Amino acid sequence: MDRDHRAARVVFGSGMIGLGILGLVIGDFAMEWQPVPPSLPGYTVVAYAAAVLMVACGVGLLFRRTATLAARVLLPYLVLWVLLKVPALIVATGMEAVWLGIGEVIVLMTGGWVLFARHAELREGSPLAFAAGASGLRIARYLFALALIPIGLSHVVYVPQTVELIPAWLPARTGWAYLTGAGQIAAGLGVLFSVLPRVAAAAEASMITIFTLLVWVPRIVAAPTGRLPWTACLISWAIGAGAWAVAGSIPARRAAEREAEPAPARAAGGVLVDGS
Repeated sequence: MDRDHRAARVVFGSGMIGLGILGLVIGDFAMEWQPVPPSLPGYTVVAYAAAVLMVACGVGLLFRRTATLAARVLLPYLVLWVLLKVPALIVATGMEAVWLGIGEVIVLMTGGWVLFARHAELREGSPLAFAAGASGLRIARYLFALALIPIGLSHVVYVPQTVELIPAWLPARTGWAYLTGAGQIAAGLGVLFSVLPRVAAAAEASMITIFTLLVWVPRIVAAPTGRLPWTACLISWAIGAGAWAVAGSIPARRAAEREAEPAPARAAGGVLVDGS
């Protein structure tokens, strides 16, 4: 389990470093992921500050000694990022693209929430205790599951746009658009209702990783100086990192069943020893 924890920190930390470096290079937020309007006074300063924070927290997550501080700083930042998306959701509730955007940021946030739950080391009686430990992990998983539903629906609502992103060498591209959308919705429901939740979360993380490798890496190779391919690739990488962090937080089925056993049963390898 310690190995899983470290892997989650490294993968998610690298995703944050990538987004932060992107922000430093372009002096801006990641396109449609802008949490504040460009008309905001000091917008560029805010964009650079956010980029520095993401790089610093990402690097901090790579090392156990600094992971606690990094997790404590990163989660409030990601929660704020999600909250800044809410006004657009209120204004355009019926627009699927808005739900897609907030869903993607929520997946990223849940990765940070998992790391906070594991590494925050809050003092006893902290008002944020609900966000740490087992309760924090549950919250992160439920939010992750709910976020996958609008992400999957976007493949169905925006079929032409989704098909354009599917490599031309794949046959039946429209079918792949519907299949991947249905797969993401199924993954969300699997996590939400605990139907093979670890498998469902890992499947979602794998889909995002494959999407990153098949769609955006070739576009970077084709246009290495273009902003869009790099931005989309790093966004996809960061979302995938969040999904992998959540997947790693869900115990395997056998481990989950063992944790659910009464303490006497666990102590005796599953055989009750209290005389009952």
